[in-house]
Amino acid sequence: MSEKINLAVIGAGPGGYAAAFLAADLGMHVALIDKEDNPGGVCLYRGCIPSKALLHVAKLLDETEQAKNWGIEFSKPKIDLDKLREWKSKVVAKMTGGLGILSKQRKINYVQGKASFKDSHTLIVEKPESKKEELKFDKIIIATGSRIASIPSLNIDSKRLLNSTTALDLPAIPKSLLVIGGGYIGLELGSVYEALGAKVSVVEMMDGLLPGADRDLVSHLSKRLKEKFENIMLSSKVVELKEVNGGIKVKIQDKEGNTTKNIYEYVLMSIGRKPDTSGLGLENTKVKVNERGWIKVNEQLRTDDPDVYAIGDIVGEPMLAHKASHEGRVAVEAIAGEKVAFEPKAIPAVVFTDPEIAWAGLTENQAKEKNIDVEVSKFPWAASGRATTLDRFDGVTKILSEPGTNGIIGIGICGPGAGELIAEGTLAIEMAANLTDLKLTIHPHPTLSETVMEAAEVFFGQSTHIYRPKRKK
Repeated sequence: MSEKINLAVIGAGPGGYAAAFLAADLGMHVALIDKEDNPGGVCLYRGCIPSKALLHVAKLLDETEQAKNWGIEFSKPKIDLDKLREWKSKVVAKMTGGLGILSKQRKINYVQGKASFKDSHTLIVEKPESKKEELKFDKIIIATGSRIASIPSLNIDSKRLLNSTTALDLPAIPKSLLVIGGGYIGLELGSVYEALGAKVSVVEMMDGLLPGADRDLVSHLSKRLKEKFENIMLSSKVVELKEVNGGIKVKIQDKEGNTTKNIYEYVLMSIGRKPDTSGLGLENTKVKVNERGWIKVNEQLRTDDPDVYAIGDIVGEPMLAHKASHEGRVAVEAIAGEKVAFEPKAIPAVVFTDPEIAWAGLTENQAKEKNIDVEVSKFPWAASGRATTLDRFDGVTKILSEPGTNGIIGIGICGPGAGELIAEGTLAIEMAANLTDLKLTIHPHPTLSETVMEAAEVFFGQSTHIYRPKRKK
């Protein structure tokens, strides 16, 4: 490693490898350092990709059950957990292996190991065989991502206490599973286990699932989950976990202070993630970290140390893979001397439950909190021809627009495939489109994408498939 590197990247997740690949494409000599044997990061190895593979299985199982409504009945599915795990692992191996090949094709110096700063231009890399080497570089991007957050008082030494990583290993199909946390990770994994046959319960401290998301979107998901899950306990918290014979005894306290005790075969703790900067040796640089543990950066993702950049989960919310990827590309272009800044008007977010929930730009909750005046136009999926053919009416598409200009400043979608539809709304916000632009854009029929067009038509009182008089000025 005596050879000088133009750009070093610590962390080979979606942000890190996207940055490294672009830098190599631009002619830089790049070193990419990560603990895994191939690029991919948490997203590909223990997050987005394996969870979505399992959610696809869950969707299939749900649809075979729903098929009874259409005159088709299947026998009870036989679930081979070993084969399911093997398939999930094959998906991960294909994706990460492919990234390894792309890394070699770009002649990137991929180093497996854990990196820490010796100074602002030198890394100490501890390789798997405990051999330490130094790596000199001109510029560096920190892309170490995030790690699982936990509640110290509830951390018990038990294989029955799962987190978002161990839950993906599918240790068993428990008779009963308690999910601590009603956020997107907990609900996604809870949905997987429910579809596989577990009786799932959820406990959430706030008064609704998916805190922060607009209630009119969440309402459709909440209704469906109440039918599928064993119990959803809101405004409640877990105060004690204790392993007992055959499970974990859980003490739950509601908002009135009343407590109940139940035994669950497994418990999944899913309360979020926090930035992972531990062991980086940032004290040996000029990099500054704020009170929440996020590295401080400017609009070009440069830290207080002029040759050190940081991207992804370690620089702040939203902690999303696609945000990290775009930040990585901006950082590389800045290093290459381009006049760039990371200043998106909208970053889409997707919850891959059933129904899916997605949003981009300003949400209605944010508008109320910030006292921003907005117009809201909604199209219910009950009036969608394509939703009818799917026998799925539990959805809505809504658009937030700026009064006076009708400029689109936010979009929210709930329904099957919402994650695929949100990109149109994101593009509309980035391109400064208005409601007339969406209304006049011809959408294919019959598709769910038409709900975006008709939500725009609702504003003008001209939606074909619902009667909603135009609002009086």
